[in-house]
Amino acid sequence: LSNPVLKITEDEWDKVLDTNLKGAFLVAQEGARRMNAQGKHGSIVNIASVLGLRVASHLTHYCASKAGLVQMTKALALELAPQNIRVNALAPGFVETDLNREYLASEHGQKQLKRIPFRRPGTMEELSGPLLLLCSDASAYMTGAILAVDGGHLVSSL
Repeated sequence: LSNPVLKITEDEWDKVLDTNLKGAFLVAQEGARRMNAQGKHGSIVNIASVLGLRVASHLTHYCASKAGLVQMTKALALELAPQNIRVNALAPGFVETDLNREYLASEHGQKQLKRIPFRRPGTMEELSGPLLLLCSDASAYMTGAILAVDGGHLVSSL
């Protein structure tokens, strides 16, 4: 996924944008259609990223896709609110997964983690509570919100 801007191919660009932005749009659109057809209210939660709110080198395509997802979340929230459908997004920071475990253990990964106030990656379990909040009636008056779950990444100093 990480690639300097001058080496990102059109296929790489399309794959990342299709997955992160187009895919989320199509799922949200179908979910809203089904909620409307059943006459029900509901909640759509997109999975954005702190890199939709802040940038990182060598991830232009990823940052663009997640920033687009942040704006799409807000636009959908505005449009679907009259139908009582809430649209919010989680914006995780570094969360350890099978895909990034090796990178996070590397020297470069460790340097990045030291810039985060909590000085560690999050866990998948730490996303559960915020996700449940956005899915539940506990957030009945929230729409268009981007909830950062990032160990303080967005408030860290550069």
